[in-house]
Amino acid sequence: MKEQHFEKLLNIDTAGYQLGYPKSSHYHRYEPTPYEALEQLFESYELPEHASVVDFGCGKGRVPIYLHHAFQVPSTGIEMDYKFFLEAMNNRERYLQKARKRLIPVTFLNMLAEDYEVAERDNVFFFFNPFSIQIFRKVLMNILWSFEQRPREIHLLLYYPAPDYLQYLQYETNFDLLKEVRLRGHKNENERICVFRLDW
Repeated sequence: MKEQHFEKLLNIDTAGYQLGYPKSSHYHRYEPTPYEALEQLFESYELPEHASVVDFGCGKGRVPIYLHHAFQVPSTGIEMDYKFFLEAMNNRERYLQKARKRLIPVTFLNMLAEDYEVAERDNVFFFFNPFSIQIFRKVLMNILWSFEQRPREIHLLLYYPAPDYLQYLQYETNFDLLKEVRLRGHKNENERICVFRLDW
């Protein structure tokens, strides 16, 4: 029910799953983050000051548009699949026709996650297990390089986190686990969002 409510509220269409498999074995199939997961996360978690969000593997654009709407923050979606990128752009246009926050950017880029040059303002990064640990490491190296250039508080939001992501963050980086939100109504222990923080 919440899925339909938010799709109508935001004037977008991000439902459905990817059929078949991506061309690269390092990238995983598209599946939208449930709105209920986002709602439960923000019941107990606050974005850092001057938040600017990047969603790696954004698919049709649900998370960037939701966060732009809910918190009036700049949001960027990175998507390697051109078809999904076009759908995200279409959803953006439909959303902006109804939204009144046009001065705050919501942007989609058709590119590989590891090729994204992290902007100085970017400080919140969302992952729904979009790719292999090898790609995740490359993306994290880009984030850490940006942090070295301009130290700032950085948050990673991991929905349904892969065990190798968690192991890498906990044992090979300076990120600390800030919060773990287990989703109500789910017996699967992976139905959770882990928030990691890096501070200077």
